[in-house]
Amino acid sequence: MDGYEALPPRIPGPAAHRLPDTGPAARRPGVPAGGRDRRDGPAASAYRTLAPPARGERGRPAADAPDGPGPVLVAAAHGTRDPAGVRTVRRLLERVRAARPGLRVECGFLGPASPSLPDVLGRVAGPVVVVPVLLGPGYHVRVDIPAVLAAAGAGHRAVTAPALGPDPLLAEALCGRLREAGWHGRVPDHGRVPGGAVVLTAAGSRDPAATAATRAMAGLLSARLGAPVVPAHLGGPLPPPAEAVAALRGRGRPGPVAVAPYLLAPGDFARRAGPGCGADAVAAPLGAHPAVAHLVLRRYDEARLRGARPARAADHGSPTGR
Repeated sequence: MDGYEALPPRIPGPAAHRLPDTGPAARRPGVPAGGRDRRDGPAASAYRTLAPPARGERGRPAADAPDGPGPVLVAAAHGTRDPAGVRTVRRLLERVRAARPGLRVECGFLGPASPSLPDVLGRVAGPVVVVPVLLGPGYHVRVDIPAVLAAAGAGHRAVTAPALGPDPLLAEALCGRLREAGWHGRVPDHGRVPGGAVVLTAAGSRDPAATAATRAMAGLLSARLGAPVVPAHLGGPLPPPAEAVAALRGRGRPGPVAVAPYLLAPGDFARRAGPGCGADAVAAPLGAHPAVAHLVLRRYDEARLRGARPARAADHGSPTGR
């Protein structure tokens, strides 16, 4: 499937197209009918134990772990006019706060949502770590965020983490969303179910680094699933999802084909990610999955431990970069 990588289609709801439940034998132990993993529920115990800073012997902070609540975490999110998309970002950050009690977490949007990133920086005094809640490199992290920091006069007190993706934790979250949609490809802890393939659908960007990051994420997801994963774009150099799905079918690929939107929240891109693309199942966006919350905290900790450099135009960016 060289040359095929997908753009994000639209889906009308969290799991627009669902495959029928394949029965208890196809489910992961502890996952009820419908495929909802307990790790995506309120308990999320596996992730709650990972999110706080690492501890050394007798509860002391490890040598490489941040000590104390630390600088304010300012999440820089893409923004959307869709209220469901804004609510999803806020739910994700509530999960981040719950995983790290005492850490102040603020959210500023780069697009059409409130509060804006400049407004948030204007009311937060002292050092901050800006975590782009964006899935890959692109214009927002590379240009927009440094420009906002410079205009706010915050460059001297702010460090910027890399974008969230690509990362194995996002592969875990994507896998969970696929299970919820009823797709059970060859997931290692499910047993080997014959056939099946996935189209990973991203928003798309003219930035070559963003396209490379989408391909890398497809590779991580393929390794996690044990199944072919083809990248696609909703608006970029890679083929659109319908074309990628048709190419898989044209090659006689056995088993169900699913679309996994490589998108954080509901909105215009998510609504385009499924209907009419010919897939057997369309997963929901990543949303407030516990693995995504854990990754936000990991990026925060990495930036803080680096003594993270002030944001500048060379930093990585967003999956929807221009």
